[in-house]
Amino acid sequence: MTRPATAWRARLPAALRPFVERAPLGALLLGMSSGFPYAMIGATLTTRLAQDGIDKRSVTAFSLAFLVYNLKVLWAPAVDRVRLPWIGRHGQRRSWLWLAAAMVALALAFLALADPRASLATVAIAAVLVGVAGATFDIVIDAYRIETLEPHQLGTGSGMSQYGWRIGSVAAGALALLVAASFDWSTAYLVCAVFVLPAVAASLWLGEPVRHREAPHDARLPGFVDAVVAPLKEFFLRRGAWLLLLFVLLHKIGDTLGQLTLRLLLDDLGYTNEEIATWDVGVGFFAYLIGIFIGGAMYAGLGLKRSLLASLVLMAASNASFALLAAHGHSNIGLAAAIGFENVASGIGGVVVVAYLSALCNLSFTATQFALLSAAASIVGRLITGTSAGALIETLGYVNFYVLTTLAALPGIVLFVLLMRAGLAETSAETVAQRS
Repeated sequence: MTRPATAWRARLPAALRPFVERAPLGALLLGMSSGFPYAMIGATLTTRLAQDGIDKRSVTAFSLAFLVYNLKVLWAPAVDRVRLPWIGRHGQRRSWLWLAAAMVALALAFLALADPRASLATVAIAAVLVGVAGATFDIVIDAYRIETLEPHQLGTGSGMSQYGWRIGSVAAGALALLVAASFDWSTAYLVCAVFVLPAVAASLWLGEPVRHREAPHDARLPGFVDAVVAPLKEFFLRRGAWLLLLFVLLHKIGDTLGQLTLRLLLDDLGYTNEEIATWDVGVGFFAYLIGIFIGGAMYAGLGLKRSLLASLVLMAASNASFALLAAHGHSNIGLAAAIGFENVASGIGGVVVVAYLSALCNLSFTATQFALLSAAASIVGRLITGTSAGALIETLGYVNFYVLTTLAALPGIVLFVLLMRAGLAETSAETVAQRS
């Protein structure tokens, strides 16, 4: 049975063969489920609240629900260490994945039934619960993906994961808009819960990751303390770890600020749900896919350091396109151009950054270390968005706000240049390769 499968892959162009291997295809399915909870409490919830007449400061405050994703490192050690009863016999990663999928579906049902006009507090609680469930889902999915992919598949697998993430987030966001237009927002959220299924299907197809390694135990420490301390100790003892973490903290500030406030700009410029679905969702979807392909080619052709630096510059520049859109006003061509540029840049950055962060993870602490790095990547931007983005928009106006988000990306670029010159950009990944 393996020979026919190998034969049809062999007939494909060499450049496409890595994308149709089992593990990268599984990464595609995992990414689809990983992306949709983010969309449900991101642009989709922003649109829902704006259409219900909620003021901008309250709408942007809901982005604080994303902070749960930044706190996931607090319970990621449990995903690495705790064996679940009953379903745990199916494997550490798979059992946690199934539990997290159920948590996401239940949390979305709660958010579906919450009415913003009746009680914003209830909607806030529901959004936070979706964030907790989605963050847990992400912890398991990321660990499952990294441990399923072979080292030489990290670039391809990261690209496929990003394809899946975009497909899941865009499909769920578009489906929610269309269902809400025909029925209501409650029905929309309930229907979108089906997006937990691709990850479950991937886990049934691929089985428990063969590269998963049980975390070592330090008998001198209590179990939970050891689960938290060991992965952090291993990471911070690497050469340049603190400078690397500072880069991870700063490099996405501008990008996060721009993405989490975009729907407010579109609403104020008078775009309809249909226009948003066509230009933001539709054009953005295909532009992101193109960006992922370019990112994979850049990673392979330019190497880690140069491709990552190029992606940082492009992501910073893409925010300036929204300043131009805000200055010009309602324009479908202008929106398509801005969305296209931003999504190509984000697609490139997604592949390169995710592959790099994945390579930094020791296989004994995959869930905890990737949770630390991925959470750190957006925490500053989300804090600023949730606490002051609405006030900044009202004070500065959209044009100046997006110029500010462009400038906010510069420290991350400068810091990575310093990492490159100091020879630290690849040191941590090499250290992991030696220890894993």
